[in-house]
Amino acid sequence: MTMTYEGVNRQAVAELVDVLGAERVVVTPQGRLIRAMVPAPFPFHRWADEAPEIAVLPETTDEVVAIVKLANRLRIPIVPRAGATGLNDGAKPNRGGIVVDTKRMNKVLEIDTTDWTVTIQPSINMLKLNERLAPYGVWYPDDPASYPVSIVSGRIGTGGWSLLGSRYGHVRDNVISMEVVLPTGEVLEVGQGGGRKIRHSSTGYRLKDLFLGHQGTLGIATQATLELYPRPEAEFPAFFGYESFDAGYRAMQPFCRSNLATLAGVILFDERKVQYLRRDDEAYIPEPESLQSIVAVAAYGSEGEVAAARDRLMRIGAETGGRYLGEELSELDWASRHDRYATPLHGRSRDRAVHMSWHCEDAAITYSQLPFVKQRWHEIADRYIAEHEVFDNWGMFFYTNNAYKGWGDFLVEIDIGIWEQRLDEDSWRAWTNLKREITQVSLDAGGSISACHGATREGEVELVPAELGGQFDLMLKLKRMLDPNNIMNPGKYLLDQAYEDGEG
Repeated sequence: MTMTYEGVNRQAVAELVDVLGAERVVVTPQGRLIRAMVPAPFPFHRWADEAPEIAVLPETTDEVVAIVKLANRLRIPIVPRAGATGLNDGAKPNRGGIVVDTKRMNKVLEIDTTDWTVTIQPSINMLKLNERLAPYGVWYPDDPASYPVSIVSGRIGTGGWSLLGSRYGHVRDNVISMEVVLPTGEVLEVGQGGGRKIRHSSTGYRLKDLFLGHQGTLGIATQATLELYPRPEAEFPAFFGYESFDAGYRAMQPFCRSNLATLAGVILFDERKVQYLRRDDEAYIPEPESLQSIVAVAAYGSEGEVAAARDRLMRIGAETGGRYLGEELSELDWASRHDRYATPLHGRSRDRAVHMSWHCEDAAITYSQLPFVKQRWHEIADRYIAEHEVFDNWGMFFYTNNAYKGWGDFLVEIDIGIWEQRLDEDSWRAWTNLKREITQVSLDAGGSISACHGATREGEVELVPAELGGQFDLMLKLKRMLDPNNIMNPGKYLLDQAYEDGEG
């Protein structure tokens, strides 16, 4: 049995220092604690229980291989951590162990302007990646709300959703191939079946998607080849106001079915979101009380395409009874779509300014079920808010969800303000119960628990088998096969059930 000192495995530390050097093996309390935090509601009262024993900072695939082989041999839990901007705890240790912080793996390895790909060490920030690509007239269009601070490998681990998905697709559509270090330390090249720049092959199983959205339970991506697009010559955002949620809800469909190839997305703000924005004067230009919902649309492409799309979208807005809210509001509000991560403390609770953080729950829901889900989610949130002052209801968004198409199902998001410094065990339990009730409504509506963030957190993860059915049984078998010792982010997605016979 290995010796420990102040919760740190001394044998593991010594071997890791041999691989990485002492400066890239972190055992200080502050270095370990900060790598337990995520932007999702964080239980500060449990902080010490959530921290890893060790954090490491690899820079190459070979170093990741050595770290994983050590962890596998010593049966130490290992948690991959990228930007840690996700809202579903994928990067938070459940069992201590080693956090593999990959942010130093941020090199651009090749920009190919002939076959239009970029190959990277995947922990480069997306904003920085596009700065590198700009001189070539190309870009990587993945655009989450966390765009300025999230990094590509985290997007791979969560299988993330993009605000521009109706025009450019989501992460799974734009990662062509990857190099992955499996839980045993083996290195796997995974893509469409051909070389790393092949977009489609009909050979064999489609294994790439297995490593997109696995929440760090199946391996660590150490290289990725991504799709490139021409940088758009123009973009056009337009915000239209409606006098009721029902009017905005009905207006969404003509926008979504406009058949415009340049349409990047359609977003509906419900009346509770509009009310919140009125009281958060940092985020919104106030509008008359008669305005109760907003439909926002955005088009990207060549100047000619976007000019034509602008005329079409403006006409649809007028025909559906929408009032164009003006160029200033449309452009500024669209430009601020990432600000919730940069300036999250837009707190208001019961008409007071408090130090609140923004958090959201999301689901994939068909158009026909949106009014039902909206009503039920607000009822649930308001009931818990009445009992716990640490919560506040900041309204709902409804986004187009289908890659490359405006029509289909929608990502539905309810935003909850949480006074994290006031969380205690009672209010934390209330939060997980709130999430569980919201999740059940999503399943009752025939939807998915999450369209964006994943579902590994207490309060929703319990319902993952109910959504997936027999697919969950296959997940257990795949986890056991690829991670026989259960060292890769154990405790996530209920995958410990794969080892209930006592092995692993």
